[in-house]
Amino acid sequence: MATHDLTPRIAPNLDRHLVFPLLEFLQERQLYPDEQILKAKIELLNKTNMVDYAMDIHKSLYHTEDVPQDMVERRAEVVARLKALEEAAAPIVSFLQNANAVQELRADKQYNLQMLNDRYQIGLEQIEALYQYAKFQFECGNYSGAADYLYQYRALCTNSERSLSALWGKLAAEILMQNWDIAFEELNRLKEIIDSKNYPSPLNQVQSRIWLMHWSLFIFFNHDNGRTHIIDLFNQDKYLNAIQTNAPHLLRYLATALIVNKRRRTQFKDFIKVIQQEQYGFKDPITEFLACIYVNYDFDGAQKKMRECEEVILNDPFLGKRVEEGSFSTVPLRDEFLENARLFIFETYCRIHQRIDMGVLSEKLNLNYEEAERWIVNLITTSKLDAKIDSKSGTVVMEPNHPIVYQQIIDHTKALSGRTYKLVNQLLEKAPTHAAR
Repeated sequence: MATHDLTPRIAPNLDRHLVFPLLEFLQERQLYPDEQILKAKIELLNKTNMVDYAMDIHKSLYHTEDVPQDMVERRAEVVARLKALEEAAAPIVSFLQNANAVQELRADKQYNLQMLNDRYQIGLEQIEALYQYAKFQFECGNYSGAADYLYQYRALCTNSERSLSALWGKLAAEILMQNWDIAFEELNRLKEIIDSKNYPSPLNQVQSRIWLMHWSLFIFFNHDNGRTHIIDLFNQDKYLNAIQTNAPHLLRYLATALIVNKRRRTQFKDFIKVIQQEQYGFKDPITEFLACIYVNYDFDGAQKKMRECEEVILNDPFLGKRVEEGSFSTVPLRDEFLENARLFIFETYCRIHQRIDMGVLSEKLNLNYEEAERWIVNLITTSKLDAKIDSKSGTVVMEPNHPIVYQQIIDHTKALSGRTYKLVNQLLEKAPTHAAR
């Protein structure tokens, strides 16, 4: 289902090395012709130092053992450049490999610079060489070495822009090595800098937030608590505004996280309003599924969209992660999504109808009659829904649910504190501007 593939929208917001896992997934799923994927890989590799990998793909694509002369020459250039950078960074690398010497470093960067210069004759030139060497290692595909050197560089660097660039590189390296816990820490560190940094233009800050959210997809759909963290990040006003303005395709991932995360139902109503605002500007089966249920109350449409959603999840590089269990392969997120999607349809349908025909309901849930009956019995038992199944008439009978006045008051006022907090913050942000005038 290449129709709903978001790779063309996501790739421009990633480092080119981060695009390779996406291409590998698309190749495995055979969403595009193999030749097209291989050509895309070579095009990406031509802008990196991973020449040997590019040669291997070229041989596979054109079924030959010969490679173009420009690739051979490029390889010689890379080897020569790597050797030169290695020599330039040798003093600082040698120092960092000396555990006793490293213990002399302190939190004070100015002290470190002075100490390195006085005792080891290592100056700013050698520290800059460490950055260039780490960057080159990254471009060669040595992500482990690059991550180590970039970490050490940031501990010594006094240039905030260079340090920020090194942090982006460190984050990319950790993602590519699938070190999700470390990558999550770097992501949070980067977010703090982006949110507090004074950018020359607000647009630059928005773009940085968009890049951060795209990179975060690798982490959030692999980290243990990622589906909660993605809601925390994407649902913040400044980040949600950036999504709606420049990257509405990211709503697919926020919608999926909210659907499978039962603990975040309180944030669901506000998100439905966002879906309603964006439903004409961005089309995606997952967001359309929610619009069918909660905006249009179109249950036939929701049923069709649920089938499309399953295909979208299976063919999405972030959502379609497979888990091998013996000789079987499963996609856990697909199963969770469908279970919760059926629950959404059931809950909403039950609010509208007091007596529901089991045959009609099984059709809405994309289940056969027996499966639907078992599913509803289990749902009523575990969720303690005030309903019963009339086996003779083959219907589900919903008991009238009279809302408690006190609960209604609590529901209407529980969000008041958060709204007041936001309003106060907005007033405080505007206050210095008016004072300056």
